[in-house]
Amino acid sequence: MARRKARCVRVGNLTLGGQEPIYIQSMTNTDTRDVAATVAQILELEAAGCEIVRCSVYDEACAKAIGSIKAAIHIPLVADIHFNAALAVAAVENGVDKLRINPGNIGSRVRVERVAHAARAHGVPIRIGVNSGSLSREMLERYGGPTAEALAQSALEEVAVLESVGFEDIVVAVKSTDVRQTVEANRILAAACDYPIHLGVTESGTVGYGSIKSAVGIGTLLMEGIGDTVRVSLSGSPVPEIPAAQQILQACGLRSFRPEIISCPTCGRCGIDVEAMAGEVARRVRHVTRPLKIAVMGCVVNGPGEAREADFGLAGGKEYGMVFSRGKPPRKVARDRLLEELIYELEQAGVIG
Repeated sequence: MARRKARCVRVGNLTLGGQEPIYIQSMTNTDTRDVAATVAQILELEAAGCEIVRCSVYDEACAKAIGSIKAAIHIPLVADIHFNAALAVAAVENGVDKLRINPGNIGSRVRVERVAHAARAHGVPIRIGVNSGSLSREMLERYGGPTAEALAQSALEEVAVLESVGFEDIVVAVKSTDVRQTVEANRILAAACDYPIHLGVTESGTVGYGSIKSAVGIGTLLMEGIGDTVRVSLSGSPVPEIPAAQQILQACGLRSFRPEIISCPTCGRCGIDVEAMAGEVARRVRHVTRPLKIAVMGCVVNGPGEAREADFGLAGGKEYGMVFSRGKPPRKVARDRLLEELIYELEQAGVIG
């Protein structure tokens, strides 16, 4: 797909927009005032692959903790601010890498201008984050509810306020709990401005259904070329948000984080235990970061074709099957040795030790 051309905005040591990678974000759910707990969770997120992290700043103690937290982590830190512009200013003064404010509750134009002046003085970008659950009363009345148009317009009006005071280091996000509404709001936003867009389906739910909702919403927009950074918002620990986001980006062909295991759903023709074999292959390559495709296929219908197109693969049969390794002729192998021979090929190629 042709990616939307967004201007570049610097966030810590990363750049959003342009042709930069689409970065993965998450948010802590610790008490930000508890520096040790917050740092521990961020380090866990980093280990999972998180590239930008946000924390709630809801009082002065949170704002003061920013410096200590930032000193102990390795990725850009974002302060999430609601209701209180003074806390946004305090977070900036304590060294945060980016602010997130919500136009539905941050307050008057004067307060927004105050935040913008502080951010500009410290070289800190601002993300305008609009959620369907926190639109201003004026927007709800104007559009008759939290519509896609209301979400986009709320963000665009806040953009205009920042622009009016000469502030343009802006990232924008419009999110709804409704997937269709999220998609439509982002389409409107993408057509109306060139700022980097942060994608997500807000309050999507628990890991199972929430990941599916997020994949549909975020994936649709990514396949249309929209989006410069993503967060999969899930209830509970934030750590599962990271592999979910990685899988979405990888499925869209935008980034590669680990080998892709291609396996068939099985049918009556299947001659091997595909589920067990695919699981064992996944276990063996779980620490591999090279972009590879490995196929585990159960029969002769689609198996040889899929395995041949992968970097490595096997195709099962009733008594014999085939093992494939890119650049080598396929080998006929007894059914009970298929997995062993595929692992051998992975070892010979240096994929696993």
